[in-house]
Amino acid sequence: MSDLFSAAAEDRLRQQAPLAARLRPRTLDDVVGQEHLVGPNKPLRRLVEQDRLTSAIFWGPPGTGKTTLALAVAGSTKRAFEQLSAVTAGVKDVREVIERARHRLGEHGRGTILFLDEIHRFSKSQQDALLPAVEDGTLTLIGATTENPFFEVNAPLRSRSTLFRLEPLRHDDITTLILRGLQAEGREADDDAVTYLADRSGGDGRQVLTALEVACALSHPGRVSLEHVESALGTSALRYGRDDHYDVVSAFIKSMRGSDPQASVYYLARMLEAGEDARFIARRMIIFASEDVGMADPQSLLVAVAASQALDHVGLPEAQLSLSQAAIHLATAPKSNRAALAIWNARGDVQAGAVGEVPPHLRDAHYQGAQVLGHGVGYDYPHDHPNGWVAQQYLPTEQIDKRYYDPTVHGNEARVAERMAQRKEES
Repeated sequence: MSDLFSAAAEDRLRQQAPLAARLRPRTLDDVVGQEHLVGPNKPLRRLVEQDRLTSAIFWGPPGTGKTTLALAVAGSTKRAFEQLSAVTAGVKDVREVIERARHRLGEHGRGTILFLDEIHRFSKSQQDALLPAVEDGTLTLIGATTENPFFEVNAPLRSRSTLFRLEPLRHDDITTLILRGLQAEGREADDDAVTYLADRSGGDGRQVLTALEVACALSHPGRVSLEHVESALGTSALRYGRDDHYDVVSAFIKSMRGSDPQASVYYLARMLEAGEDARFIARRMIIFASEDVGMADPQSLLVAVAASQALDHVGLPEAQLSLSQAAIHLATAPKSNRAALAIWNARGDVQAGAVGEVPPHLRDAHYQGAQVLGHGVGYDYPHDHPNGWVAQQYLPTEQIDKRYYDPTVHGNEARVAERMAQRKEES
């Protein structure tokens, strides 16, 4: 009788659970997104289907399906499945799971998977408590974390686990989730409402399903409209179609290139408010730092890369501060496209067939018989000279007069130009 009441209670809880929990898949075939892991013949799917999965760490931003994927693995394996959250569990809970796993393995020959959510919340000593059971195969650990496991997971535990990186869900994946959610709620939605909700998701499946559930409640009993989605998200829809995407991105790049920080921040805000993928914005700034600033301010590349890393670490909305700082830095930095022109022109020459012979004195001389061939003979080691520089031929003879990098007089590049001119005089 108690089992009957327990089953009824679980069924009632399942019906009342949030939409995201109700839509969690039971097998890998039901998983939306993460095709690089669970698609046909992909690594995680193959390991699970062969029941050969060893300990693993699922690493990715919130809402990308770490818990969902772990539960799907549980539904696709013959092993027992236990679940703990590092937020509430302690060493005592871990030891109890290990003890049950030992009994299960000894009495029935059945392995156990422990899914530990938020594994980065465990202290070093708590993580160490898992190590013996993972090492001897008593447990197969699946840890989930939003933090970089190379910083937050103990090296011994990490070295015994396979790292699977989860990516933010693609627009098509989010749309699929929304349609599944509408079906589960028994509702219909206007196309512009579905599109806007998907556009604003930021690749976070849990967030989009939470917003959809609110929108469905607001629209009851009618169709979900754009107005309901706006209310659920607490934002107003901004006109931002395909043309707007290209136009605003173009204006953003050209404003930074034109050294206008006001316009740069404005277009950055336009993109963020419209739900543009912040990783795309960060990538564009990294490219810009080398293409349009280059050696005039080498620090710009570091700033752009740091903004991208900050986005990975803290996410939006906090990372908008780092993106803004990077955009302002790039806009106000001195400009030079000479580093970009250098590689474009050099590659153009190589593609056109300019593949002259490497001068003999620059060739590899670290093998027996190289000197007999004249390789490395006559090479003058720059560090043997007071200025750390010596004049000698580096380009192939066929390209001896080519000048791929020609610095400007802007910013740091002026000093580079001075050094190059001085060395030319000394040569």
